[in-house]
Amino acid sequence: MDNPEQYLKRARLTDDPREMQVEASDDVRNLIGERGGRLYLWVTCHGYCFGGISLLEADTQRPRDETRHFRRVRINGLELYLDAARRLWPQKLVLELRGHRHRVRAYWNDQAWVG
Repeated sequence: MDNPEQYLKRARLTDDPREMQVEASDDVRNLIGERGGRLYLWVTCHGYCFGGISLLEADTQRPRDETRHFRRVRINGLELYLDAARRLWPQKLVLELRGHRHRVRAYWNDQAWVG
């Protein structure tokens, strides 16, 4: 049986988001800067029975859900606002631009879903 530290390493998770390796191109950094310099990250759950999926969401604007609280963290020159309800974060966070409106997409350990 793994101790908590072994489990986190094996699952590619961290309980200290400042330890995340954040990858973001200059285009992503410039867009975040142009839109106020903040990037909000939170998890949404889709589906409730068997086969539900959790996705990592990212936006330069705070979500409209007033009940959601965020924790400010500076990592690799980026000002990130992380969902305060989350206790575990990926070891690697990849930020990319997607779509014609240039939305920032966040990938949890290179995955589109939270695993």
